[in-house]
Amino acid sequence: MEEIKKAVIVAAGYGTRFLPATKNQPKEMLPIVDKPIIHYLVEEAVESGIKDIIVVTRAGQMSMEDHFDSNAELEQELEKTGKLDRLEKIRVIPQMANFFYTRQHKGYPYGNAVPLRCVAPLISKDESFVYMFGDDLTISEKPVVKQLIEVYQKEKAKVVLGVQEVPDEEVERYGTVKYKEGKGYEIEAGYEKLPLKEAPSNMAQFGRFVFSYDMIEKAQKAPLGKDNELWILDIINSLAQEGKKVIAQPIEGKWYTTGDPLRYLKTSIEFALKRKDIGPELKKYLQDRFN
Repeated sequence: MEEIKKAVIVAAGYGTRFLPATKNQPKEMLPIVDKPIIHYLVEEAVESGIKDIIVVTRAGQMSMEDHFDSNAELEQELEKTGKLDRLEKIRVIPQMANFFYTRQHKGYPYGNAVPLRCVAPLISKDESFVYMFGDDLTISEKPVVKQLIEVYQKEKAKVVLGVQEVPDEEVERYGTVKYKEGKGYEIEAGYEKLPLKEAPSNMAQFGRFVFSYDMIEKAQKAPLGKDNELWILDIINSLAQEGKKVIAQPIEGKWYTTGDPLRYLKTSIEFALKRKDIGPELKKYLQDRFN
């Protein structure tokens, strides 16, 4: 059984919905309680057996590299002042995985599949890998990435994408999938942001995938799609149309997006409520505030 060791985290956007907060920092570095968004993604990947993390960035995003590196001056200060619990929190960060960074330069088109072109030199042709959007978080007993890897290995698929059912009013915000009749979770196609009446289902694709190298090969020569962008779903559909097995797996757990300020705040509250140190007091505050 193929061991999947690499994860690609897509973090090359401008985060314009969060301006001015994201003027000089990546959206993926905004905190959820006391860790940046991207830190949670790395934890999920590492807990799923991933050893190598490849982050696709753009110019001006050095803070992500700094976060996953050592900070000798800060460590010395924490040690000197006896704040050993805080010292341990930051010392373990660089040891979580092997980190690699590649830039999505301006010569590429826009679209959520463009990072596949950027990482082509970093992944072997016989290698499968995890692909993660930098603004999607999950809460689950078993890490969602691990769930998808297990399905990928069991089904011997070319692609496994995580999906979750969304309410009718949310359907047009996301890509949705059409399942093959009588084929379990194997899909016929996915569709980008269709109105409810046109969408094939309420099963929304989000930023968790396991890909074979076929996705990278197709991304190199795939035509641009809707809005003149290079879309993940278009490339996935081309594989499905060739008869390759593509699985849209409903996850056990819950997906949270941080893509806009309102959903970011909701996600922050959900993660804070799960914390043993601050969750009970926050819950009491919310109950007192709104009762």
